[in-house]
Order: sequence, then C-alpha cells, then structure tokens
Amino acid sequence: MKTLKELIKGDDLVLAPVALNPMMARLAEDTGFKAAYLSGGSLGWLKCVTEANLSLTEMCDVGIDIRAVSKIPLVLDAGGGWGEPVHMHRTIALTEVAGFAAIELEDQYLPRRVQHHIGEENLIPPEAMVHKIKEAVAARTDPNLIIIGRTNARRLHGLDEALRRGEIYHRAGADMLFIHSRDAEELRKIAERLPAPLMMFAPQDGFAGFGASAAELATMGYRLAASSGSAFAAMYKAVRQSYECLARNEPDLFLGKGGATAEMKRAHATTGLDRLLEIEKRTTERVG
Repeated sequence: MKTLKELIKGDDLVLAPVALNPMMARLAEDTGFKAAYLSGGSLGWLKCVTEANLSLTEMCDVGIDIRAVSKIPLVLDAGGGWGEPVHMHRTIALTEVAGFAAIELEDQYLPRRVQHHIGEENLIPPEAMVHKIKEAVAARTDPNLIIIGRTNARRLHGLDEALRRGEIYHRAGADMLFIHSRDAEELRKIAERLPAPLMMFAPQDGFAGFGASAAELATMGYRLAASSGSAFAAMYKAVRQSYECLARNEPDLFLGKGGATAEMKRAHATTGLDRLLEIEKRTTERVG
C-alpha cells in the first residue's frame, strides 16, 4: 500500500472519507479508498461534546484502534494542535506513534470554541501560527509525515487574507496548504495563488454538479479531498431511523425484511470473523 506522501506526488486527487472507528476505516478500504480522514468535527458530534472538547490522546487512541486493523493512510484533524509552539513536540510525537500519515494544523485560538461550528471563527495571528508550524516541522522524525497548514480566515477576514496566510504558512514549512472553502470558483482562485499540493473538503453532496470535477481540481494542484461528515450524517440518519422504527414497532424500510441479519453477516465479514475462526480452530485446544 502506498504512503500518503507517495500518493500526493501523483497526478490524482486522493479522496479521504471520514473514519471514526475501525469498522469505518475497513469499509473505506474495502470500497477502494486510498486514505481516510479522522475528523475532529465528526468525532466531537459522535461523542456529543463537539470538537472543542476533544483531547490529543482521545484522537490518538482512535487512530491506534484504526491502525491496528487497517493500513489505509489516516489524516489527523488536529485543530489548533492542542497547545502553543512548545506543545507541538508532544503533538507530533504522539501523532507519529499513533501511525497517522498526516496532521492538519489550524490557526485556531485555543482553547477551541464551540462557535466554530456556526461559522464564528477565533483565529490566532499568522505570526503565532508560523511558530507552531516551524516547531511541528522541527519535531518531526518520520519523513513520511505530512504537515498540513490550514486556515479558516476566509470566513472571518475574506479570501485575500486567507491566501496571505496560506503563503506565510508555506514559507514556514507546511508540506500542504488547506484554505477552507466549499466554493468551486474560490478553489480555482486559491490554486492560482498557492503552490501544490493543496487540500480541500470534498463537496458534501459529491462532485456531480459541484462546478469542478475531481480531475479538474487535480490539474489545479489539489491532491487531498477530505469528506469530513457525509458518512457520519448517513450513519446518524440510519441509526435514528432504526430506533424510531423499533420504538413504533414498525419495520425499518431502510434495512427491509431480513435486512438486519444480512447486514450483520456483512459486518462480520468486514470484521474478519472467518479468519479469526480459522485461527481459533487451528490453534485452540479443545477440551472434552
């Protein structure tokens, strides 16, 4: 399996769906994706605390669980990096030990604020972010770890300020830049000004009708597109519907008759049940 560093040296846009647990990572891998994204936002919703309350060790614990069963390259959404420049050394050390392929660092004010989720950004000065990036680079011991410099300044100060910050973070040593925008025309402007490789969020409803295809974005210099919440939203809808149907004593039309049994068998296959049973049969001493 190629490393993420090798993948982004290619000519294609690598699509990385959100993976919040080992099962999701296995499903992403089985579906053919070459990378996955551990989204702080979606994990925060999953834990019912929001991203602002997540710790570095929580994220790394999830990463370790995923890496234990899947070799797919995993991108860590690290938010503000859990500290000042001096703290980047532990952040990077644990990121590497947990087996992440990339770490996404934002110029967010710490401690994180929940307001981020309604579009109200609290950003540190770019000069402060420069020190974080430089210390992250200095702390890196794994040459394959990609350090991504991200800014949401476009929502607070406009695109020009976001682009200015991107240029500064590139000079500070970030391997990849991520200017948050979900607009196809803005993504073109970003690519015209900033050097590849670039990261973006995948359109929530897919690339069809987005205004720029994955192939077009790749030619602009985009190499990584993280789908941060679509699979989580699908999971939320499916589980909620299942509970509502169970409470009303109604069949779940999403699963259909006998669907629960069929999907559980597919989940067993994703888990690798047959391989575990074979090991047990071959090695476990039978008594009696």
